Amino acid sequence: MALARFMASTAGRLLRIALGIALIIIGLLVGGPAGWVIAIIGLVPIAAGAANVCLIGPVIGAPFKGSEARR
Repeated sequence: MALARFMASTAGRLLRIALGIALIIIGLLVGGPAGWVIAIIGLVPIAAGAANVCLIGPVIGAPFKGSEARR
């Protein structure tokens, strides 16, 4: 549950967005079809951080919404 609380915090959300941006940059540097796949995967943590949801929350027994994890 501590992981879910961290991911719902401002620092966790910023970390997910930063990692998504890093994946996009790496994908663009790699180039080709593999690079595009990496870049598209990078959009997932950006969207999750911006929407304040934790995609792995239900898997680890935590809430999906960040607002619920902070309670």
